[in-house]
Amino acid sequence: MREIDAKQITEAVAKLCKDAAYYLPDDVYEALKRGRETEKSPVGCVVLDQIIKNAEIAKAEDRPYCQDTGMTIVFLEVGQDLHITGGLLEDAVNAGIAKGYTEGYLRKSVVSEPLFNRKNTGNNTPGVIYTKIVPGDKLNITVSLKGFGSENKSGIKMLVPADGVEGVKKAVLEIILHASCNPCPPMVVGVGIGGTMDRAALLSKKALLRPTNVRNAKPEYAKLEEELLDLINQTGIGPQLGGTTSALAVNIEWGPTHIAGLPVAVTICCHADRHKHCEL
Repeated sequence: MREIDAKQITEAVAKLCKDAAYYLPDDVYEALKRGRETEKSPVGCVVLDQIIKNAEIAKAEDRPYCQDTGMTIVFLEVGQDLHITGGLLEDAVNAGIAKGYTEGYLRKSVVSEPLFNRKNTGNNTPGVIYTKIVPGDKLNITVSLKGFGSENKSGIKMLVPADGVEGVKKAVLEIILHASCNPCPPMVVGVGIGGTMDRAALLSKKALLRPTNVRNAKPEYAKLEEELLDLINQTGIGPQLGGTTSALAVNIEWGPTHIAGLPVAVTICCHADRHKHCEL
């Protein structure tokens, strides 16, 4: 059985947090540039120019791409033949978040209790951690920095099977139209279909990790992604102040569900779709 020290995990998570905050994924950057080429609104063009320049400055100067450096979501795939020594896995991950946000001078935005006290924890912990046991002896870590301007406009609809594809389209568009320009568009839209209410929401989060230029492997879902993207870009929401580039991509992930159910969750991400991955 392979062993890995918890300190190595902490260091890896700290680096991922900083890299995600500074360096926009290449696919998102290229999607912004393509949006600029096709944008029909003069004001929208100006906004996209500023967004693209901001990404370039952040990368060149190792500065946060956005002042909201998000709540840290960490997806772990732990090989069943891997043994972690020197501490607990979640403790190591949270230590990495604290280290990354402190060393990287990233804004700390997490409060320890959501309703009555709302005291800032001071280091952006705890993160939201999802752990999956997989074959092998490796540890795969994906860190996503989720800003809350867009998170606050996400939503879920509990449909029934009779609602079908058109019902799914209607549900997604209702959430997007309600969000309007508040999530700092152009958006990346993650859609989770199936499972239970909570499972659909998790699927929609995972959808945001897929590159914007990669469609779902199942043709019918890939087609639905393209149709939803077209519908969203017809809303006129545009990049911040109106236009034709309302979204850069719609990514759908799906899962089995109950015979009576059709959950649909939509996680909206702003143009700062920040995430990084490593394997230990």
